Amino acid sequence: MLLPDRVFHEDTDKIVNPAERGSNQTGVRAHNERLVLSLIRQVGPLPKAAIARMTGLSAQTVSVIMRALETDGLLVKRAPIRGKIGQPSVPMGLDRDGAFFLGLKVGRRNTELFLTDFLGDVRCRATRVHSQPTPEGVLSFANEAIGEFLDQLPATLRTRVAGLGIALPFRLWDWAKTLDGDCVRLDAWRDRDIGAEIGAQWNFPVYLCNDASAACGAELVFGTQTKPRNFLYFYVGFFIGGGLVLDNILYTGQGGNAAALGSTPIIREDGGLCQLVDVASLVTLEAMLQEHGYQRETVWDARDDWHLPDAVLNTWLSQAANGLAQSIVSSTCLIDFQTVLIDGSMPTDVRAALVERTARQLEGMTVPGIEFPEVREGTIGSDAKSLGAASLPLSDRFLVDRNVFMKG
Repeated sequence: MLLPDRVFHEDTDKIVNPAERGSNQTGVRAHNERLVLSLIRQVGPLPKAAIARMTGLSAQTVSVIMRALETDGLLVKRAPIRGKIGQPSVPMGLDRDGAFFLGLKVGRRNTELFLTDFLGDVRCRATRVHSQPTPEGVLSFANEAIGEFLDQLPATLRTRVAGLGIALPFRLWDWAKTLDGDCVRLDAWRDRDIGAEIGAQWNFPVYLCNDASAACGAELVFGTQTKPRNFLYFYVGFFIGGGLVLDNILYTGQGGNAAALGSTPIIREDGGLCQLVDVASLVTLEAMLQEHGYQRETVWDARDDWHLPDAVLNTWLSQAANGLAQSIVSSTCLIDFQTVLIDGSMPTDVRAALVERTARQLEGMTVPGIEFPEVREGTIGSDAKSLGAASLPLSDRFLVDRNVFMKG
């Protein structure tokens, strides 16, 4: 998650806590270094003068910071920009090999591990399919895949792996009640801390986050940077979940499970009462497909190009949009959101159809005193949870709150 502001000293022309900086990235970045890295990640390569203007730091301070970050291998010079007068300005951009981040997603159908670079591009990925996730299976897969990923990096870059994030559905053992699954295998999660167990095997920090909140974090860090400061986020996966961003910060709550939107009570189209998870999850679509003679795994075998019967897909889209609209109304009564983003493990055309139907449902609803938010598509898609996991060490070690340089 993005960190709140830290104190920095602009007039000293020195980097705060320089001892925390090193080529092996073992220390937490000083605030003013984070500020520059966050700005360049948001805007793109910038010359020193532009950075000074946008951050309020003095030109000399920016020069000190830029030299340090370039020496550390986090920034690299881009092609000079030539103007009509004076020397050309040289923009500085993020160095792709400046740092690497591991992201582990534990899901109902599979476990997935990503290795991303400093730009957020996926350099390695591995997937293991399972019928039920077990702690032993996840640990075995994660440690094996981490070792393989590190072996693929040049020796000089292995120390630049800054951490592992884990996107994990909380209270996994509750799945057994919903799916009539193997209670014994899922109950094994009650007393296990896979973050600590994996961390004991490797020399980098490990971060743990609810999987839907992690997907929201991926949208915040890697998604389109035109989002408002407050937004509600839905991720349609095996079970639908949600995330919450307040003042440009991913808010996870005291127990790490804020915006548990799947639990929202809604009224079904037939008038019955249920929860959003019962109508807007992919497990519901799977069950509908099975009733029509299709394999339950159909939506997972081709995540980018579904070939589903129109009658089934339209029925699911209709009930999912109805549920989403009700959940949005309930949430808006509590917090005045400007925007709601809907993403998921589905083809882009299906996501667009779901967003359009949800917006249309909202247009037909009236709640006195409430102005409904804009409903938009998310921009990450099926990789959101894994990328969100990788964004945890990136955010914790290299970024600051976007509000620092987004005023007004």
